[in-house]
Amino acid sequence: MRVTDTSDLWWKTAVFYNLDVETYLDWNDDGVGDLEGLAHRLDHLAELGVTCLWLAPFYPSPQRDNGYDISDYYGVDPRYGHLGDFVEVVRTARDRGMRVIVDLVVNHTSDQHPWFRAARSSPDSRFREFYQWRDDVPADQPANMFPDVEDGVWSYDDEAGQYYRHSFYSHQPDLATDRQAVRDEIAKVIGFWLQLGIDGFRVDAVPHLIATDDGAEHEFLQALRGYVSRRSGGGMMLGEVNLPYDEMVPFFGADDGDELTMQFDFVANQALYLALARQDAGPLRAALAARPALARGNQWGNFVRNHDELTLDQLSDDERDEVFEAFAPLESQRIHGRGIVRRLPPMLDGDPRRIRMVYSLMFSTPGAPVLFYGEEIGMGENPAVRGRGAVRTPMQWTDEAGGGFSRAPADDLTAPLAVEGWAPEHVNVSRQRHETDSLLRFVQGLARHYRASPEIGWGELTLLESGHDCVLAHAVSSSTGTLVAVHNFAPDGRSVDLDLAPLGLDLGDGVRLTDLLGERTSPDEASAAGRHRVELEGYGHRWLRVLRPDEKRLV
Repeated sequence: MRVTDTSDLWWKTAVFYNLDVETYLDWNDDGVGDLEGLAHRLDHLAELGVTCLWLAPFYPSPQRDNGYDISDYYGVDPRYGHLGDFVEVVRTARDRGMRVIVDLVVNHTSDQHPWFRAARSSPDSRFREFYQWRDDVPADQPANMFPDVEDGVWSYDDEAGQYYRHSFYSHQPDLATDRQAVRDEIAKVIGFWLQLGIDGFRVDAVPHLIATDDGAEHEFLQALRGYVSRRSGGGMMLGEVNLPYDEMVPFFGADDGDELTMQFDFVANQALYLALARQDAGPLRAALAARPALARGNQWGNFVRNHDELTLDQLSDDERDEVFEAFAPLESQRIHGRGIVRRLPPMLDGDPRRIRMVYSLMFSTPGAPVLFYGEEIGMGENPAVRGRGAVRTPMQWTDEAGGGFSRAPADDLTAPLAVEGWAPEHVNVSRQRHETDSLLRFVQGLARHYRASPEIGWGELTLLESGHDCVLAHAVSSSTGTLVAVHNFAPDGRSVDLDLAPLGLDLGDGVRLTDLLGERTSPDEASAAGRHRVELEGYGHRWLRVLRPDEKRLV
C-alpha cells in the first residue's frame, strides 16, 4: 500500500466516534440535546482526533427504543432541530476534517410509521405488503431478540385482524425487505441522506434485514452496497453482525467484499472481557488468531463499549458466568440473560492503569477504533436507570449543575446524569482538558499515534510469543512499516523477552525499536538473535515502532 491509499479507502484508518444527539449537548436548555449543540462541540471531536462521526438515530420517533423505532425516515425529530441544522453539522464537520455516517435502520419501523398505520388499516392498502402478516402463529417461531420482554416474534393486531412479525419489540414491526416495493423505498432513503452529504451508514441488526434462509439477504446487501457506491464513490456501510467469524465473513460479500464495507468485531470484543476477567490474554489471543483475512477494501471495527448492552452471547455459559461474576455481580447489572449494562471504568473499579491498557489495546489492534461518547473521559453509568439506558446518560462537559449538558432543571433532562464517583463534578471534559495526564489527553495521544501508523489499519497481524499467559504481544506490518504492541492483563509487572524473528527483520543490521507512548528518547536496538526485552508494569502497555536504518518516518 501507499500512504495516499488511505484517502481512497478512508474507513480503514478512521477514528470513529458514536454519539446520540439527544444526550450530547443541549444548546437551547430545554433538557434535550440538539444538533445546534453538537455543532458547538465538533471542535472537541476534532481535537480528540475523530475522523468519522457516527450519529445514532435522530429521526422522528416515539422514542420507545432510543430512536431505533423510526416513524419518518426523511426527517429530524423536532426536539433536535431540523434538516437545516443537520446540514450545518455535516458541513462544519467536514470543515474540521470529519466525515459523518448515520444509522440505517430498515429491518423494522415504529408501529407509528405512516406505512404501518396504512398497512393495518386495510388489506387492500399498498403498504400491507410492506410488512409480514399471518393468520396464525407458526409452531416453530424463532426466539425474539428480547426474550425476557417479548414472548415471540408474532403479535396480533386488532385493527388488521392478523399477526405481524417483529424480531425485536412488538412496537417495531419487521419490514418485508424481500419485496421490491420495500427495497425501492429503502433505496430512496439511502439516496436522500447521501444527497445531504453523509459518507455512509451504520447498518443496524444486519442478520435481521431479511427473513429468509436462502441467501437472499446477501443479494439484498449487494444491491444496497452497489447503490451506495453509485451515489457516493467514497460511501461505506458499517454493519452490526453479532455472529461467529465463519458466519460474519459472508456478510462482507463473496465477490471481493461487495456487501458490507466494515463489521464490528463482536468476537474479539467478547473475548476481551473474558481475558480481563481472567487476567489472562489467552481468550483474546485465540480470537485474533482465528480472525479471517479480509478483502483489501474491508475492515474490522474494534470497540470496547457501544450504546447497547455489552453482549456476551458468543461465550459459553461458564465463560459468561465468569464475566458476570467479575464485572456484573448484581442481577440489576445484567440484561436479557446475555449482557451487561455498565460502562468500562466502573467495571474495572476505576483503575486508571487497567482502563488505559484496554484503550491502548483497542487502538493498536488491526482495524479501526470505534469510540462511544464519553469514553474519552472515562464516564460511568447510572445504575438507577433501567436496562440499556444506564449507559446513555448525558455527556459530562463541566462540573456545574447539569454537567454542562444543559441548564434545564434536573427533572427536565432527557436522561439522568451519572452519580456518585462518576458524576460530572468528578468526571468531565473541562477538567481533563487542563490535566496533562488525564484520560482525555491519553486517548488523544492514542488517536494521534494510530493516525500516524497506517499499518494498524492496513497491515498483517503477527502474534508474538511473550513467555507470559497474561501478556498479549502482537505486530502489525505493511509496506509503510511495522508496529509492535505489548499489553499486560495482570496487576503485577512482567519482563517480556519478545521473539521478533517471525517478523522477518534483519535484526543484525541496525534495526531499532522506539517507544511511541512513553517518554524514552533513545531507541533500543534489537539483538541480532531477534530478542528484545520489554519491561511492563502491572496492566502496562507499550507501542514500539520498528525503525530500519533507511527509515524516513517521524517518531
